[in-house]
Amino acid sequence: MTETASRPDAPCGEPEMDPAAGERLSAILLEPDCVPGLWASVDSGEMDRLVPELLALRMEQDPIHRHKDVLSHTIAVVAKTEPEITVRLAALFHDIAKPRTRSFEHGGVTFRHHEVVGARMARTRLTAMGYSDGVVDDVCEMVRLSGRFKGYAEGWSDAAVRRYARDAGPLLGRLNHLIRCDCTTRNRDKAAGIQALMDDLEARIAELAEEARMAAERPGMDGAAVMAHLGIGPGREIGEALAFLLALKRSEGDLERSELEARLDVWWAERG
Repeated sequence: MTETASRPDAPCGEPEMDPAAGERLSAILLEPDCVPGLWASVDSGEMDRLVPELLALRMEQDPIHRHKDVLSHTIAVVAKTEPEITVRLAALFHDIAKPRTRSFEHGGVTFRHHEVVGARMARTRLTAMGYSDGVVDDVCEMVRLSGRFKGYAEGWSDAAVRRYARDAGPLLGRLNHLIRCDCTTRNRDKAAGIQALMDDLEARIAELAEEARMAAERPGMDGAAVMAHLGIGPGREIGEALAFLLALKRSEGDLERSELEARLDVWWAERG
């Protein structure tokens, strides 16, 4: 690997392809207890070849995690995650851009948009290490979304909760697991509060999903509309008509109102 490719602050140029580096990093990360291997790789200088951007975290003090530098925090997060490669890679890279995004312009030190920058850095490095497109895409998306939960304590609307779940898609479970593991504070009350917030978010996601499922199960016309169209009053026929319309929706999806009324007319006429 060239000197430019190995410098974490290199202004240009892509790292050289090194699939063996990816195999070695995976071997370290997938150990049930990956902490000794990670620190050994850092201390021996091996990590400078595998993920050179990681070494800059050792000198970065995060004001949120005052008791440790960002590298120590990162390894602590990785250690808490389940031994699944996309989750552990996302944990390893979730703060990778903090040295590049550090700013003192907004009152104290900030790392604005470090998740977005980190996702780009992760894509470049992981692609060069020979990881598959699927793994790279999943890791980068988890890194990009890893900071969004921080705003939940300020209050999210139902629309914001739905958007979070929609954006995470099939990664939702792994993303939430990563966010839970990102809490490494020694303050038990603070840690419990963060976990409680995630519990609340997951409960709301489940509730909204159930509401959406039930809404999808409603027929295209309600009872009042059926009575008005057929010119009849309440009775068992209305329930049967709604059951017919629901079966129609399940088999053919959402239809235009005019088409529903035409089908209802045919059904009603066949009943005599």
